[in-house]
Amino acid sequence: MKNLLLVCLLAATPFTTTSWAADKVVPMAPAALVVSGEVLEVKDVEIYSYLRLKTKDGEMWAAVSKAPVKVGAKVSIENSMVMKNFESKALKKTFPTIIFGSLGGAGPVAAGMPVAAAKVVDTTPIKVAKASGANARTVAEVVTKAAELNGKPVRVSGKVVKYNPGIMGKNWIHLRDGTGKDADGSNDVLVTSAAETQVGAVVTVTGVVRTNKDFGAGYSYKVLIEDAKL
Repeated sequence: MKNLLLVCLLAATPFTTTSWAADKVVPMAPAALVVSGEVLEVKDVEIYSYLRLKTKDGEMWAAVSKAPVKVGAKVSIENSMVMKNFESKALKKTFPTIIFGSLGGAGPVAAGMPVAAAKVVDTTPIKVAKASGANARTVAEVVTKAAELNGKPVRVSGKVVKYNPGIMGKNWIHLRDGTGKDADGSNDVLVTSAAETQVGAVVTVTGVVRTNKDFGAGYSYKVLIEDAKL
């Protein structure tokens, strides 16, 4: 099998019944954004599904948030990234290489099993009032004053324009409130949280600003609001 890879979800909390930290993860270079194939085998654990896929590059393993995927289904893994020497405590197995990603809408849907896919950016006009209370900031203020706000709590209101759940034990939320400019990226801020939401929702988040955050595997961010509460 050429280019043997093992595919898993960049949208997952630890692939164990306990926590992400319980699994040994050594990041590699990013994988292709989307990997597609036919499901040959399914192994479900408490909140995840491991999928052995037949792709154009050979057989690969996938692990995604638990979903009703059946053998024979055509699936796609989006937002994928490769990790090396991933140990699944639940399966009592170490994968030499594995890719984390989220199930795309073109996958199990084709087999009659709809699942939640990563949502795309909402491009409709946005105007959300600035949050009230202590540490209230606009999206543009967080982005443009990131160095000054690094390590400090902020409270931001905005519209969810992109949402990727369950990636590396976090839900990844992009917020916009109508402030800032698309040209320099000051109109959009990334938020990580354990709370769930959906594209189009207007929310207020409270979290800590972090700058130059590197999650490994090529995923690094100049600024984000980390571990926020909604």
